[in-house]
Amino acid sequence: MNFGIILSQNQTFLFKYIVWVLGKIMEGIFWVLDKIGIPNIGLAIIIFTIVVNLCMLPITYKQQKFSKLSQKINPEIKAIQKKYEGKKDQDSQMAMNNEVQAVYGKYGISPTGSCLFIIIQMPILFALYRVIYQMPGYVAKIKEAFYPLVTNIASNDSAVELVKGFKNSAMFAKQFTKIDGVKYTLENTIIDCLNRASTADFESIKTGFSNLSGDVDSTLALLHRYNNFLGLNIGNTPWFTIRNIAFSDGKLVSIGLLIGAVLIPLLAGVTQWLNVKLSPQPQTDPSDQASSMASSMKMMNYFMPLLSVWFCFTLPAGMGLYWIASAVVRGIIMVVMNKRIDKLDFDKLIAKNSTKNAKKIAKRKAQQEKLAAYANMKTRNISSNAGSNSSKQDSKPVDNRTQYEKRTSDIAKKAVSASSKDSPVSSGKGGSMMAKANSVKSFNEKNNK
Repeated sequence: MNFGIILSQNQTFLFKYIVWVLGKIMEGIFWVLDKIGIPNIGLAIIIFTIVVNLCMLPITYKQQKFSKLSQKINPEIKAIQKKYEGKKDQDSQMAMNNEVQAVYGKYGISPTGSCLFIIIQMPILFALYRVIYQMPGYVAKIKEAFYPLVTNIASNDSAVELVKGFKNSAMFAKQFTKIDGVKYTLENTIIDCLNRASTADFESIKTGFSNLSGDVDSTLALLHRYNNFLGLNIGNTPWFTIRNIAFSDGKLVSIGLLIGAVLIPLLAGVTQWLNVKLSPQPQTDPSDQASSMASSMKMMNYFMPLLSVWFCFTLPAGMGLYWIASAVVRGIIMVVMNKRIDKLDFDKLIAKNSTKNAKKIAKRKAQQEKLAAYANMKTRNISSNAGSNSSKQDSKPVDNRTQYEKRTSDIAKKAVSASSKDSPVSSGKGGSMMAKANSVKSFNEKNNK
């Protein structure tokens, strides 16, 4: 007989906050049910499932709308792909991508929309599953059902060792120490072990420690009260109920429990299958590789309901009840949404989205032009600075050449003056090129002596 699974709360970064919020919602629901005199886990699971699905309604609606619109745009996308079939050059591929993006923009959806919805929903669904699977860790009233039994066990080392030796306690052995920075208290770990304990395990506590018999009976009575849903203990697995309660010594003792234990897994599978039928299914073309993948996914959609039947036989019946409630709520929501979406005026929707898409394109173009203008301005500034530096560098050789010519002229003048003093007769007429050359020659010969 199992009454739950792990008490200790989830400590995974970020994920633990989602679980904590959903845990508070579940605790609030159970608190209200307890105040009105019906503290029932099965009823709490159903209400909890409804509340969470209603909170996720905006995301669910967008996802359903995306699926419906995807059916409409698929023919247009395939026509574009066929148009560019066999064209692998870059220009053709870019043109095809632009046309495909235009189609998505026309209908106002994103090609990655389905992935985004899954990314948002998956953490919530896993957190919801965790809360239901570990309800004593989040609902204080259910946790209190284990007291004072847990306190008395924790104060007795022999009793603690007995609990640690239970068949299903091995998975919690490390929780008696510090793991990954999380300190599991001894009492929480004992509750985790007792949640997985069988009827024989509880009887062994009563046999080994007679002073705990009253505490064991009190805990079992409260757990039976909380877990009793339409006569079925949802803390037990359907398989356990069939094998050990509906039948006793090979004889059928309760046909009602047998029917209830069988119905939960079957209803879980049927409701999951109905959800698949209500979901929009893409049209497939056997010659198309993408359609072949869609066909494989379709086969998986039909396989999963069968798998859920198996899981619901082996997990506590409370999990099966959650799957049934969740599938029924989602089914009702999808029926209502499909009717609403089918009434949409798609021409008006396309016109609205086309206008919105045109505004986005214009805004994007304006941003690109602004960036281009800024880049051009930067380029001009850099070119201007480079030109200024180049002009400065080019002027230096001119200055050097001017200085050289000036020095040469001065030397020539000095040479002429010296030559005129030393030799009154000069070769060549005064002021002629020959006279100047002779003067320079005479000057050099004089300086070399």
